[in-house]
Amino acid sequence: MAMTDEQIERYSRHIILNEVGAKGQKKLLNAKVLIIGAGGLGAPAAMYLAAAGVGTIGIADADEVDLSNLQRQIIHATADIGKAKVQSAKETMNAMNPDVTVNTYREFITSENIMDIIADYDFIIDGTDNFPAKFLINDACVMAKKPFSHAGIIRFKGQLMTYVPGEGPCYRCVFKNPPPKDAVPTCKQAGVIGAMGGVIGSLQAMEAIKYILGVGDLLTGYLLTYDAITQEFRKIKLPQDTHNCAVCGDHPTITELIDYEQAECPDK
Repeated sequence: MAMTDEQIERYSRHIILNEVGAKGQKKLLNAKVLIIGAGGLGAPAAMYLAAAGVGTIGIADADEVDLSNLQRQIIHATADIGKAKVQSAKETMNAMNPDVTVNTYREFITSENIMDIIADYDFIIDGTDNFPAKFLINDACVMAKKPFSHAGIIRFKGQLMTYVPGEGPCYRCVFKNPPPKDAVPTCKQAGVIGAMGGVIGSLQAMEAIKYILGVGDLLTGYLLTYDAITQEFRKIKLPQDTHNCAVCGDHPTITELIDYEQAECPDK
């Protein structure tokens, strides 16, 4: 399908890139990315994916916008307080780029609905802030053979990694099992500098874009960490032996999805 004159102008800075071109932009326009969590990570990821012209973007989040969100969740505005986050996100994305189809899922992600929700998407972005949700997303993506980007932020630090089926370790290869409840503080308990979501969420969008285009090196087999206080990035090579992983290994022992507790999807 040929691009319109308006699309050629809108995406002109992409099209002149050797790594993208008209062919690559059409890939983006035909791609489908799901973002789970319309919070600190999901907000910038969603905005940059919409701006890039990713044709279909799903947003899953059960929460409503509240005042404390606005310090970091830049897809929402003061006037959106009390509105469903998915609706606020959709309105912002479509105001920026009407090319984009935004599918909204105003519900908690659980073992009962996640496989149906991720089924139609090419790439998944984990923008959640709790371990039950992260392990659920990982296990579902491994079982469904879906690539995804994991990320987490707290205080002045963030991290991310990318899983591509058959090309490196999954989240459970690295972290095994969720920690005991309340053993690790959440952003609500420990705080987070607002711009951290912008840094790490934008990197998640970049991973999705590179995957769709088929260019560059993804963070498969690596954990990228960022410390804003020292302004240092570290790219840590992860163990490559996935044979004994409980979900992606040769003889998986986890063959059904687990709800460790109510796996809320938003970054509160």
